[in-house]
Amino acid sequence: MSLIINNNTMANTAARNLNSAYSDLTKSTERLSSGMRINSAADDAAGLAVREMMRAEVTTLNQGVRNANDAISMIQTADGALSVIDEKLIRMNELAEQAATGTYTDEQRAIIDQEYQSMAEEITRISDATDFNGTKLLDGSLNEGAEYLDDDGQPQTGSSMTIHFGTGNDADEDKYAIDIEDVSSGSLGVGSESLDYVIDDDGLASTKDGNAIYANEDGDIYIEGDDPAVLGHLQGLLKFSLKKKLWQTQQKKRMQKQI
Repeated sequence: MSLIINNNTMANTAARNLNSAYSDLTKSTERLSSGMRINSAADDAAGLAVREMMRAEVTTLNQGVRNANDAISMIQTADGALSVIDEKLIRMNELAEQAATGTYTDEQRAIIDQEYQSMAEEITRISDATDFNGTKLLDGSLNEGAEYLDDDGQPQTGSSMTIHFGTGNDADEDKYAIDIEDVSSGSLGVGSESLDYVIDDDGLASTKDGNAIYANEDGDIYIEGDDPAVLGHLQGLLKFSLKKKLWQTQQKKRMQKQI
């Protein structure tokens, strides 16, 4: 009786074993190249579902990390502008003290007032111009419930900015609100457009006028660091949250590979 491969039991067994070996080799190579035990539903259907859920969380956490980094950059932008404003307010206090003494003439006080007014205008310009990715930071638009004027001069109501950086669906979970007051010279009480500004159109015409500016509490309070302190604290919280999210991401990636 002649033998052919189709009815040769030993040949069929060898072919089946060789095919199985190649299949195992392909699966092992796939696992080695991907670093994962499960690469398709055929490997472990339930395990794949769990792993994909974890992969979605990792992706969300990665975006949350980017959100936190963006928020830190935004706060640093605002903080830099506030530092410049702070320096100008200190100089304005110095000018007011200079004008408050009786050793200067009215004409000299008018010269002092020119620098004072120039700095007040610059503070307002910085307040209006400071933005991050198109969002203005210091004009009052991020101050919850505050009234401010937009670029067209129309009255608007400010609202705080929410920074979200977590995977939870709870509205109160993994988020911070950024609330920054208007820091224009008028809002700080050190500019001619301010209701608190008591100097007449002739400028710092007398020692009384100089003392009025120097005693302005709004300017003093701001110089002590009201907004900068709040932003600095928030920046610290974001950096701490960023470290936590990076750690969570690393752990979930490790668990994902172990499934």
